[in-house]
Amino acid sequence: MRAALDKLKTLSADAEARRLAFVRERALRDERSLLKDAREEGRAEALRLTAINLIHGTDLSDAAIAAITGLGVDDLAALRRAL
Repeated sequence: MRAALDKLKTLSADAEARRLAFVRERALRDERSLLKDAREEGRAEALRLTAINLIHGTDLSDAAIAAITGLGVDDLAALRRAL
């Protein structure tokens, strides 16, 4: 335990080691953010495709599809116009 604390103190005193730790932490944070954004984009695309399938495959109203998918009625109206 003592050796680990000594090593931590040594690394903390080294400006280059602090800079590298900062860069590494920023890269990890950026990676987490990019992964979160990708997951959200994937979910949004899945909801959009579900809505398109419901528009084509059912006689449901935009309000009903909005309730199922969580998309807005305005978004569904725009989807219908685009199809």
